[in-house]
Amino acid sequence: MRLNKILILGAALSCLQANAQQDTVRYIGSTLSNVDYHHGQLSPAIGVHNMQILRANREIKDSTTGFGWTYNHAPMLTYWNNTFFVEYLSNPVGEHVAPGQSLLQTSKDGYKWSAPVIAFPPYKIPDGTKKEGDNRIAKDLTAVMHQRMGFFISAKNRLLMFAYYGIVLGPKDDPNDGNGVGRVVREIYKDGSFGPIHFIRYNHAFNEKNTSYPFFERSKDKGFVEACKEALGNTLLIQQWAEEADRNDPLVALHNDNYKAFNSYQLPDGRTVGLWKVALTSISTDKGKTWLYNPTRAPRFVNYNAKIWGQRTSDGKYVTVYNPSEFRWPLAVSVSDDGLNYKNLLLVNGEITSMRYGGNYKSYGPQYVRGLEGGAQSPDGKCWVTYSMNKEDIWVTSIPVPVKDKVENDVNDDFAQLPAASALKEWNIFSPLWAPVALEKGPDGAQALAIKDKDPFDYAKAEHVLPAAKKMTATFTVVPQQADHGNLHIEFQDAKGTPGIRMVFDSAGTLYVKAGYRNKSITTYKAGEKYEITVSLNTEARFYTVTINGKQQGGNNVFFAPLENVQRIMFRTGDVRRFPDSDTPTDQMYDLPNAGAQAKQAVYYIKSLKTKKEL
Repeated sequence: MRLNKILILGAALSCLQANAQQDTVRYIGSTLSNVDYHHGQLSPAIGVHNMQILRANREIKDSTTGFGWTYNHAPMLTYWNNTFFVEYLSNPVGEHVAPGQSLLQTSKDGYKWSAPVIAFPPYKIPDGTKKEGDNRIAKDLTAVMHQRMGFFISAKNRLLMFAYYGIVLGPKDDPNDGNGVGRVVREIYKDGSFGPIHFIRYNHAFNEKNTSYPFFERSKDKGFVEACKEALGNTLLIQQWAEEADRNDPLVALHNDNYKAFNSYQLPDGRTVGLWKVALTSISTDKGKTWLYNPTRAPRFVNYNAKIWGQRTSDGKYVTVYNPSEFRWPLAVSVSDDGLNYKNLLLVNGEITSMRYGGNYKSYGPQYVRGLEGGAQSPDGKCWVTYSMNKEDIWVTSIPVPVKDKVENDVNDDFAQLPAASALKEWNIFSPLWAPVALEKGPDGAQALAIKDKDPFDYAKAEHVLPAAKKMTATFTVVPQQADHGNLHIEFQDAKGTPGIRMVFDSAGTLYVKAGYRNKSITTYKAGEKYEITVSLNTEARFYTVTINGKQQGGNNVFFAPLENVQRIMFRTGDVRRFPDSDTPTDQMYDLPNAGAQAKQAVYYIKSLKTKKEL
């Protein structure tokens, strides 16, 4: 008996050693996110720009809002023909509740986006359709969309766009159970127009005779047919179809209902790293035809049931972008030198917009991230990603490469003198459509950082990482365009986003600072006037002074929270958000009051920011 125990223990130890030595993606850093904060207490990757490209609004039913449908999710991104493309799926209210359609938006620069257009319209399910083992029968039913990939650029530079028509017969039914209609494809031409829709792959109950679009091989466009066949021969592309495809589809190399939302990248030695939901990973030596081991959780990666994106970056390193928690916030990036060992964890988006519209399976936070797919290359060397916020709004983000989280030099930004193309390269921005952050000419004709807000449910935010300092002075010039509505918060924070100083231009013409429980008024302000503000701070003494237009105001002030040092300055047009938190009920089935309303716009121009670290 003792000998058997020894043999069993030895086998277990050998297994553990084999797993430890297994070549795999792993996290070797020490930083972890704190889910009690939307930003996870993570330091930001410098220069990240978050841009909202679709803001759902049920009251406005035109193309700018996706025709009033408020469930918008699973965006896909590519870049081709000097244009960014985002495809996303949409339902009127909630997930897996018909009808469904897929829409497309385009942009030349990643910042200004077209209104959505319908790329794949709602599809009528034939009456009488059933699923094996389910007694429900389709009657007057339309499909819902459920695609895990959107784009493919062929060897002859043709852009294909894909979607998948799934079937939901009623509550708790699953559109990606292998029992849907099938996958459709159409070409996007260089002039931006679309080719006709064709099926490229049917599920088992469907074929040319009982579907509404022709099979792709019927097309008279030989180049289109060739591009489709090229896609069908790409094992790694087809692996992304696994969830919706027939469970015995011979084109799918790896079948398992637990392996979801696949993406991959190549290592320098030619091996392929595969990534799935829940941070599952494996490695292939033959471009996805076989895998060295069953996908297993990447050691020390934290990720729940949300997508993870991995890619090689323009500097020859690698990144993964994902939600590093059991929730769908924050959105973070991790960097690896070799594509296997990820060494840090930095913030990409730490905001959670108010969920304005409730709905089936709508999760809070920035989620379901995807980067440039289908063979696309970044036009500027940055890492571009897209994701949904709350399964409601669609966002696009640029992450500068190389990814960094520290600056060595003080800030010396006079926006009137800086080239527009590079003025915000070290600023992090969070820019909703109704609360945009951008460079523009102010009333005096000079270029400034404009921060605007007419969104009752969101805010604009711009922040700059600073050299870590216990003593410093910061001088910034603000020109508020109103004094009777809106507010602008200015915070000095540590590396984790903890503020110790907060100043506020409030909605009643007062500039105040937070002083513990209470607020302390330091001056009044007027619309259209320039306020040059200098803050001199000392984190060890926990004191700071405020000088406005050359005159000290309010005497000595105390940090409302202690900081080891200051590493960030932030400008934000709204109060701190703490909802939702980790104890918030999972499903929000209610709409917020006046969810489609718009507030009176408030505008602030930041003309300059200069800092000086003191020794």
